[in-house]
Amino acid sequence: MDNNQSDTGFHAYIRGIILIGFALLMLAFLMTGNITYYIAPTMFPFIYFATAVFLILGILQIIRSTKKGQEEEQLCDCGTDHSVQGPFFVKLLIYTIFITPIVLGFVLPDRLLDSSVAANRGVQFGSGLVETTPVAQETANSSSTSRAEAFLDDPEAYYAELENQEAADSISNEEFYTEEGYNQYYSELASELLEEETVIVTEENYLDVMTILDLHLNDFIGKSIEMVGFVFQEGDFDDDQFVVARFGMTCCIADASVYGTMVRSDEPLELDNDTWVRVSGIIGESTYGEMRIPQVMLRGFEIVEAPDSPYVYPRFSF
Repeated sequence: MDNNQSDTGFHAYIRGIILIGFALLMLAFLMTGNITYYIAPTMFPFIYFATAVFLILGILQIIRSTKKGQEEEQLCDCGTDHSVQGPFFVKLLIYTIFITPIVLGFVLPDRLLDSSVAANRGVQFGSGLVETTPVAQETANSSSTSRAEAFLDDPEAYYAELENQEAADSISNEEFYTEEGYNQYYSELASELLEEETVIVTEENYLDVMTILDLHLNDFIGKSIEMVGFVFQEGDFDDDQFVVARFGMTCCIADASVYGTMVRSDEPLELDNDTWVRVSGIIGESTYGEMRIPQVMLRGFEIVEAPDSPYVYPRFSF
């Protein structure tokens, strides 16, 4: 076997080891259950598939690295040089890019998201469907000024453009707010919850309840509620305010958002961020910035153990 064949076999062997390394890393996450720290359960089938494919491809690469595999590859008459080109340090850098995440995946401890992420990404009160922020208000004011100027410049053109815009907006709103399945799902669920003496927020219905409180808040004002989450407090909160929050994940940790409910107590409570609590109280309403948000008037709470996974997942999709 000449040097060219030896070099090609060596690189095939390294690639096989890398592919098997990724397969073993994903298998370790699956066996320990720590995979739930990074992806939603709906994505598990893709992980199973990827693990199997990486393992098979890794084995095939190792077979290619053997003498027999090299001899079979030499029979290829495509006229292409299959040897790996480039200086040694470039090859080393490329392989290091793939090997590093495998090593770190096995060495570094798995870590859950916490309030530091909430501080960086911000909290969506309720489901985040309804949001009117100071920035949005400023944009609206600017837009009003522009419309006034447009009217003064050419009233007829302004009215024609306004009619076209209203038609486009009506289609957009109809498509979003009158989606039959969406409305029916949350209307029926809201009716079921209203019949209960207390709204019990669980991991399974967390995001559903947050959405219902956005869409039907008036119907739930005065209703008892009980929920579990971690404590988060912004710097501008009053001493008697804190948020009970959970991380919502649709696909993977990259799209995880913090969904929280404002809680107000009769007196200041000394609770550290990331403390997991079970709170009970009465649903009311408040404002935060320019947003109208649900607020729970605290009637009781207890410190509880953190759940195995802090994440909650959506159940409804179009």
